[in-house]
Amino acid sequence: MEMEYNTAREKLIISEYGRNIQKMVSHAIAIKEKEERNRAAKVIIDVMGQLNPHLRDIADFKHKLWDHLFIISNFKLDVDSPYPIPTAESVDVKPERIKYPEKSYKYRHYGKTIQMMIDKAIGFKEGPEQEALIKVIANHLKKSYLTWNKESVADSKIFEDLKELSGGKLKLKESIQLNNTDEILASNKRKKRPPQKTNGAWPRQTNTRRSKG
Repeated sequence: MEMEYNTAREKLIISEYGRNIQKMVSHAIAIKEKEERNRAAKVIIDVMGQLNPHLRDIADFKHKLWDHLFIISNFKLDVDSPYPIPTAESVDVKPERIKYPEKSYKYRHYGKTIQMMIDKAIGFKEGPEQEALIKVIANHLKKSYLTWNKESVADSKIFEDLKELSGGKLKLKESIQLNNTDEILASNKRKKRPPQKTNGAWPRQTNTRRSKG
């Protein structure tokens, strides 16, 4: 018996369904009577669904199976479908190119979100609520700075950056103190440190679920 190598076989169009499905589709294409082709197509759809049960979690999974059937047939299968029949042109449509943000950020280590927070704070009316938000933003700036630069930073530097990022619209009172640099650095190290063995064993994870009473 002559062995059949994959390199000599027809290329699989959708490999998830396997070669047998592709052979079944090729057989259905060759059927002359359309009524018989329709019956064959429905059988193939049922088998495709059984081979890929995960598709049942997808909305309109039957529609997806029928689309795949026509794709596997290279759009040569002439049968009645309960859904609009796809074409090679509709399947090969390339997604629109996503535009990169045109605005460039001078301080990339602070991230894009912080600028949104600053813009929000600018819209606040002057008072305790705005001051509290500005302090939160300044502490976040300091934490981000130390996360990426891993060195000490003077609060005055954070104040200057905040003033520049806000276009001079946000200022902190000199009496306000930001979170301690050493505490921030220690917190960053704890988050990155892998769990350690205790007495030769890994620490158990605490189960926070409450037992059903």
